[in-house]
Amino acid sequence: MSTVKESVEVEVPVHTAYNQWTQFEDFPNFMEGVERITQLDDRHNHWTTKIGGVRREFDTEIVDQLPDERITWRTTSGDVGQRGTVRFEPVDDTHTRVELVMDVEPGGTVEKVADVLGTIDRRVKGDMKRFKQYVEQHGASGSWRGRIRPGDSGTTG
Repeated sequence: MSTVKESVEVEVPVHTAYNQWTQFEDFPNFMEGVERITQLDDRHNHWTTKIGGVRREFDTEIVDQLPDERITWRTTSGDVGQRGTVRFEPVDDTHTRVELVMDVEPGGTVEKVADVLGTIDRRVKGDMKRFKQYVEQHGASGSWRGRIRPGDSGTTG
């Protein structure tokens, strides 16, 4: 398993950065290789990716979400293993540090080679730069302000 860590400072308030990150179906606009995300409910998303010509589908579950602070997830199906946390830290009233830490377990041969060559790390760095550009240009396209706690089966919000 590899750990990838990247942070960017975005020129938007913390609530704008956080709100945009909760719009999972917008991820293909700034994440390379993500073809589609379908939000199934407040906690679950279905991902379709195509990386190096290999299409993968998998599901993720949000296990901890605190508005304007963090979102933590893990995969629940498919041959892609990952878990991660994205944190939002206000720098001042108009700037936010967004930090992503992700543990990735490459599923197939292509992913394992990509991991060894540093491709996954470079892709995440590029995705974070594109998120910065996206949120600074477009703001937040929506928001979800609910709270998900570890161990909860439901949500509050």
